[in-house]
Amino acid sequence: MKMNVGIIGCGSITEFRHAPEYTNHPHVKDVFFYDRNLDRAKRLASIFNGKVVDEMEQMFKDSSIHAISDCSSNESHHIVTTQALLNDKHVLCEKPIANTISDAEKMIKTAKESGKILMIAQNQRFTKAHKKAKELIHSGILGKVLTFKTSFGHKGPEHWGVTKSNATWFFKKERSFIGVAGDLGIHKVDLLRYLLNDDIEEVSSFQGALHKKNEEGSPIEVCDNIVGILKTKKGALGTASFSWTYYGDGDDSTIIHLEKGCIKINHNPQFDIEITTIDGKKQTYQYDANHHDTNSGVIDNFVDSIIHQRQPLVTGEDGLASLKVIMAMVKSAETRTVVMV
Repeated sequence: MKMNVGIIGCGSITEFRHAPEYTNHPHVKDVFFYDRNLDRAKRLASIFNGKVVDEMEQMFKDSSIHAISDCSSNESHHIVTTQALLNDKHVLCEKPIANTISDAEKMIKTAKESGKILMIAQNQRFTKAHKKAKELIHSGILGKVLTFKTSFGHKGPEHWGVTKSNATWFFKKERSFIGVAGDLGIHKVDLLRYLLNDDIEEVSSFQGALHKKNEEGSPIEVCDNIVGILKTKKGALGTASFSWTYYGDGDDSTIIHLEKGCIKINHNPQFDIEITTIDGKKQTYQYDANHHDTNSGVIDNFVDSIIHQRQPLVTGEDGLASLKVIMAMVKSAETRTVVMV
């Protein structure tokens, strides 16, 4: 089976993830590009030998296009994805699924009613290190999970976004809505749910716009840092730190402490995974294809789900569950209270 795919939104995530992975996929024939800035669409269509669509509605109405990647900014996900589903397209929606829980619920409802696949692009589930860590945790060899800590941070979207500017939409309240929490935090929340096979039910958090300034030199409207304490339904306790102000080395690490040892993921630059058991024995894993590899695995899983008509690894329900945790973290920070998810 060969399918045509449309991409809506031609920023960095499209250029470095969606477009190259679709272009290199053996079951994808043509890739169509749309962006409100037509020059961006034309540029990527030229790079990836794709086709430009002048109006978004054209992409929805084109029956030759089987699936859509919604790479629009956060505030548009519920609009773009819903319209695509209503026009008989499978949808891969970038994270977060939406800016509100009610919008996310409507998107999931539309997907069910349309019979089309809705996948959320939470890419951390797909790395070899995270898959191996999940296997180790669920083998039971180290006992049950007791505590954890996870961190995800870099120097900020103004350094890698398509505009390379402090005017980036990520800094705008009406567009990104929850800042670094929705950009980086939601990745790690989804990863924790995946690794632990558990849900976070209680959070206590602090947040702030500690350093980022907008194009006018004023503090940004959303958080550039958020830290939280998390409790899962099974009783594990952990911490989470998400930042746009890691100006030296970034951090994309997770440590799981279990009854008989600990698993450190992306903690040591030399190894993807380090295991230390309670009696001091050590084991390490290193993969050629790590979390910086060109192929994220997301597109492969999405296309495979369409071909075989089965649920993707990250469903709309998964996206909603992670959004609820992130929203609870933001609410906790705003109200200075412990919040139940």
